[in-house]
This record gives sequence, structure tokens and C-alpha cells, in this order.
Amino acid sequence: MTDSNEHDDRSGAGRPADAGRPGRADERTNPERAGRGKSAERAAFAEIEAELAGRGFTRMVFELDRISDLLDLLGSPQRAYPSIHLTGTNGKTSTARMIDSLLRAFGLHTGRYTSPHLETVRERISLDGEPVDEARFTAVYQEVKPLAELVDDRSAEPLTYFDMTTALAFATFADAPVDVAVVEVGLGGAEDATNVIQAGVCVLTPIGLDHTEWLGDTLQDIAVAKSGIIHPGATVIAAAQEEEAARPILQRCAEVGATIAREGSEFGVLRRAVAVGGQVLTLQGLGGVYEEVFLPLHGAHQAQNAAVALAAVEAFLGAGARRQLDLETVREGFATASSPGRLERVRNAPTILLDGAHNPQGMAATVTALQEEFAFSKLVAVVGTLADKDAASMLELLEPVVDQVVVTRNSSPRALPATELAALAAEVFGPDRVEVAEAMPDAIEAAVALAEEDVPGELAGVGVIVTGSVVTVADARRLLKR
Repeated sequence: MTDSNEHDDRSGAGRPADAGRPGRADERTNPERAGRGKSAERAAFAEIEAELAGRGFTRMVFELDRISDLLDLLGSPQRAYPSIHLTGTNGKTSTARMIDSLLRAFGLHTGRYTSPHLETVRERISLDGEPVDEARFTAVYQEVKPLAELVDDRSAEPLTYFDMTTALAFATFADAPVDVAVVEVGLGGAEDATNVIQAGVCVLTPIGLDHTEWLGDTLQDIAVAKSGIIHPGATVIAAAQEEEAARPILQRCAEVGATIAREGSEFGVLRRAVAVGGQVLTLQGLGGVYEEVFLPLHGAHQAQNAAVALAAVEAFLGAGARRQLDLETVREGFATASSPGRLERVRNAPTILLDGAHNPQGMAATVTALQEEFAFSKLVAVVGTLADKDAASMLELLEPVVDQVVVTRNSSPRALPATELAALAAEVFGPDRVEVAEAMPDAIEAAVALAEEDVPGELAGVGVIVTGSVVTVADARRLLKR
């Protein structure tokens, strides 16, 4: 494959700015032609999005033969760089983004693959912290597409949406090229499409009961599935786990000869203090103590994610055994970390927060952060969930910190209907504290009106939180970030 745009500045050292970039000079002198080119790029990308969606956004087939076959045809791009592989129930994306930010602070060119996306599929595939552009995405897709069709023709099941984006990510990273890939599991671990990478560093964030219809009804079953990303000789960075989840992880490490570092033993959060725009941490890493680390994210759960991310980067860079990473570089990496849709403030007066908590474990962390780090005098929630989630438990956790709730239906085909969610909410909050708005714009408008109602003077301390699903947050973000 060939590089599809000018992303990697290493390959262009010593060249004129427009060398190897057809049409750039002409675009400056002919804006009309440049506009037509951009329109064509957008049209081509929109067509690709439609083709990917045609594979079934939520269709799942758990086996690795198809993705392995496709990657073999592509020349095994996932072998062109080392990887850090993440699984768990909550915190994967935030931790992946912190790892990415730290690695870039140390001067490495990174690829990051996470899911789901909030606004565009391009968010799933990032180079040096930025989503790939439409031109690069299109170019890689056009090279992968005919080989994917060949795999489809000889398979009982066609490649899934996630299979395709995984292959596109690995090919994009090889083309860039990157120094390291940070790869988040889609669902589970052992049979997830990403598990072809056999990464040298594996990360397990906290494991809870989620996706039980696919992974099993117990923490042990789920941990067995997720620990399948641990391969012979790997270094495993494990967040604190309940005992039922910890046992399978340790057993897997023993079976394959992997080395494990555990939160609370080899690394962890020593101290944290709330700060303007985030928190200040003291972290115990594998190689020493890192003090006064500012993290522009809220909540004890994000502090835990930061400790896990630091240990993963230490393991990757060979720190540990009393060799510490440079403190100022670590501080720089965390200071530039971000996690859209995770207690993300998108509006002021009233404050509007977006948070993608989608299961009880995630909602508990969100509620704790709201109680500890925000001084809301009045808070209204907009909630939309998927039908296969424990909506009742999430509402019960949210109730003590929320004055009123507006229930809605998000854009997922798996969404719980607003009327059904309203019935659950009425049991938890009481009917007088529940409103129903079928469409997200109406839900946000209603929540803001409720938040501002009977509030004299300044709106400081008044807020709205949109939560219950990553899809709910994505729907709201598209409206509020315009």
C-alpha cells in the first residue's frame, strides 16, 4: 500500500512543501477546482460510510478466521509495529487515549483504534492523536475493499462492520507508518477481531457484568473471555478487579507465561485532589512515584485509568525496576489527554455535561464524580439507554444526585423506547420528576427549561447531564458541538 496523504512528516524530510502532493499549488491558484476536489472527497467518503453500514453496524460474528484471512491478503499489516492491547468493561477508551497521549509526549508516532465513535467512523482510527482524514480513509478503504470482497465470497458469513474497521486501522497504521499502535478491543477479547495482534503489552481495565448475552452471566465467564488477549510472553497491566474476575486473569498469565503488574500492588493512585478543570494526581508507577500530575478529566475512575495508562507506557518503554520515566514528559502527556463524551462540558449557563456511562458500574463512577467534583444546586438528567442494558439500576444510581429526569430514545436500532424507559424512571424517581421527549433536540430543550425553572439570578450551579449510552451522548454532541 502507498501513503494516502501527507500525515507522516518523517517521510517528507528535506522535500519542498508540495513535493509528491499533486494539485496543491493549483488548489491555491484555483479555489473553484479545490472546492470541487473537496466535494468529491466528501462524496466518496459518504459512499464508503454507506457501504460499511450495509455490513450491519451491530451484526456480530465471533471468530477470527475471516479477519485473519483478510489481513493475510493485505500482507499482515498488524505485524509492522508493536501494539498495546486493551480490554475491560469500563474505561478502555479513556485509558487508550491517555496511553496515546503519553506515548506522543515521548516522541513516538502513534496509531489508536477505539470504538464506538461519536460523530464519524474516522474517529476510530487516529494517527498521532487525530482522526484520519477523509482522503486517507478513502484511499485505504479502496485498497482493502476488493480483498474484503474476496474473503466475503469464500466465507459462510461476510466480514462485519467491526472486522472492516479493524482491518482498515491496521492497514492505515502500517502505511503511516506508526511506531506503536494502541488498540482497544471491541467486545470481549479472545474472539474479538483485534485479537490477531498478539500484543506485547496487554491492559485489563475493571471488569464488570456487561454484554452478558455474548460473554456469559458471571464475572468469571467475562474475565475468561477478556483475558484471551493475553498471549505468551506478554506483560499484563491489570486494574484492580473483583476476586471472581482476578482469578481467570492470573490463571491465563500462568498458562502462557505472561508477567502481570496489578493495581494496588505494583502501581496505583497514591493521592488525588480536585483541581480546576480536572484533578492533580500522585501516581505510583512501575518505576517510581510521579507527583503533581495534572489530569484534565474528572473522577476517581479517571485517576485509576491514568495509573493503568502510566504503567502500560512504562512497560512498553522498558521502565520499572527502579527506572522511572521522565517526570516532566509524563506530566506533559497527561496534561494534553482528553476523552470526549466522558463528563465532557459542552455548554455553560447552564452547564451541560455529556457522559457515556452505559452500565451500572460506569454510572456509579459518574455519580461519584458528580458528588465529589461538581457543586450543582440543581441538576437535570437526559437519559437514553439501549434495550439490552440494566437501565433500572442506572436510574437508581442517578436518582440521588438528580432533581428531575427527561427520558428519550437515542438513534440506535437497539434503543429502549422512551415510553418503556419512562415507566422504569417513574418507579425510581416518582412520576412527578419524569418527563418524556421522544427526540433528542426536544429532550435537551426540556432539560434546560427544567434546570432554569425557578432559579433566580445567575445560573451558576445549575446543570444538565446527558447520559445512559454512548449513542445518546453522540446524538447530543452532534447537536451541541455545532
